[in-house]
Amino acid sequence: MAELHTPRSLIVTFYGAYGRTAEGAVPVSSLIRLLGAAGVDAPSVRSSVSRLKRRGFLLPGRAPDGSAGYLLSDEARELLEDGDRRIYGSRPADGDTGWVLAVFSVPEQERHKRHLLRSRLARLGFGTAAPGVWIAPARLYDETRHMLERLQLRPYVELFQGEHLGFAPTVEAVGRWWDLTAIAKQHEEFLDLHEPVLRGWQTGPEPEPQQAYRDYLLALDSWRRLPYADPGLPSALLPADWPGDRSAAVFAELHARLRDAGAAYVRL
Repeated sequence: MAELHTPRSLIVTFYGAYGRTAEGAVPVSSLIRLLGAAGVDAPSVRSSVSRLKRRGFLLPGRAPDGSAGYLLSDEARELLEDGDRRIYGSRPADGDTGWVLAVFSVPEQERHKRHLLRSRLARLGFGTAAPGVWIAPARLYDETRHMLERLQLRPYVELFQGEHLGFAPTVEAVGRWWDLTAIAKQHEEFLDLHEPVLRGWQTGPEPEPQQAYRDYLLALDSWRRLPYADPGLPSALLPADWPGDRSAAVFAELHARLRDAGAAYVRL
């Protein structure tokens, strides 16, 4: 998680957690105050906001008091809404079975779309079964179809649903389709950072708004990539000491304890 908690990442995380409830744009002064509580200085906030504006994630606007600020673009709002089910959802039930396959072919003159396809399938949690053949649990079909339609990539992809019939045992095959060691390491890094924070809140006083806001923002910034990196495989296909359930439980409790308490500090 070496790249977590960058100014740009924290701004995106802030808008996902609290910025969507703002009436009008979030004032620049508020962004500086709120990101400052997470350790980001004012010049870094301003330069990161400028980059997000160039990317079309943020749009300039006016706050309710008439001051300059930034609000989410329609595309950014849709991206955040698409992420809610993954980030805040519970772990899939072990009874979920079957796979969805994405098979694609992109002409050489449009190879930039090949890179886009690969990166977006990987972000959804797909593993690689063979060159040009990507695999994920079948429950990701709707989300995959929505992504392909939104990015106008449907003409290059065929989707299939089915079961794994051999020849290697499925538990062995998933070890080739996904780098489970790397995914487990991400869960362990999350636990190293945020499980001690949770223990502190479990044994300490009621959440104080500024500290609750800071701890929640950092936890969410760490967590929000994990439900995409981890496809949510059935327990029977995972190593016995898999840390994913524990990290999900830690985030869920931090969310329940701190999200609303932190909102009192935001005061948009």
